[in-house]
Amino acid sequence: MVGRSKFERIFVPSSEAGTNLELVVARPGCDGPFPTIVFNHGSTGSGRNNAVSKRTIYPEVIANYFADRGWMTIFPQRRGRGKSGGVYGEGLASNGSGYSCDTDIALAGFERAVADIDDVVRNLGCLHDADQSRLLIGGVSRGGILAIAYAGMRPGTFRGAINFNGGWLGRACPSHETVNPQLFERGAQAGVPTLWVHGSYDQYYRIGHCRGNFERFLSSGGQGHFVSAAGGHALMFKPALWTPHLDDYLSRLFPA
Repeated sequence: MVGRSKFERIFVPSSEAGTNLELVVARPGCDGPFPTIVFNHGSTGSGRNNAVSKRTIYPEVIANYFADRGWMTIFPQRRGRGKSGGVYGEGLASNGSGYSCDTDIALAGFERAVADIDDVVRNLGCLHDADQSRLLIGGVSRGGILAIAYAGMRPGTFRGAINFNGGWLGRACPSHETVNPQLFERGAQAGVPTLWVHGSYDQYYRIGHCRGNFERFLSSGGQGHFVSAAGGHALMFKPALWTPHLDDYLSRLFPA
């Protein structure tokens, strides 16, 4: 063990004029440079409570898991989230009813999220203790599907991708059956190993749907391992269920 996380908040410029993005950086208690993971947050739930979008998200369970193994974790807050500038707009309906099930609106929201991660990646060089040769991307829920897709959309950037309970639209939207597999398929061209950790009774994404997304990803040329764990959408907060799988994934990706 190398010690628990030390947290720092920094801001980097967004491509939207006059707007900065908040990053929470969690470092282990040792000297760098560190292998680094960019870990992406999910949605705001219903999309109707603006106060939720203003919460800065940096799950300590993730930060501490990686810090204990000598890794640095970067938690970006996309536009309109946490202390980041701009207006939150990842697929919200114009009438204020929350997230839209309309396919075009949902996909436009996803592209907005991709643009924010482009800005994060563009500014990774300002973190001089981040080992640019050992970068991973990960995330939970909307951040999980974003991690897988982004790795394929920007091949050569990350050595791997980790997805916790990923999906862009939940099963309350009939369009989730087309939007989610379409977005996951974008990750297939990454050419790197991926890890998918899903709760077997996730209330938003049925495990059969998640397996179907994974099979489509594989059939399109993706590389990965799928884990069905005995948990729901809060699986990330039960590290006993996934730690052995992540340990195995990291040891294969970066052998000692």
